[in-house]
Amino acid sequence: METTGMTEWETAVLAGGPVDGLRMKVAGRPRVIQVTHPCEMEAAPHGVRAEAVYVYRRHHDVTSEPLRYGFDIASP
Repeated sequence: METTGMTEWETAVLAGGPVDGLRMKVAGRPRVIQVTHPCEMEAAPHGVRAEAVYVYRRHHDVTSEPLRYGFDIASP
């Protein structure tokens, strides 16, 4: 079986912030994960939406599963 081009998925856990403890699968060990959450708006024009953005950065000292990503309170 040829494995060229196959993606290896790893388990990651987000620490801190609004989704503390959330577990997910990631590929390629991204340095940053962005989590968005829709915001409710009053009387928004047609097609307009707003989302809250939360940034999590990978802990480079963790090299085995689960990878850990910490909440970056200063981002974005």
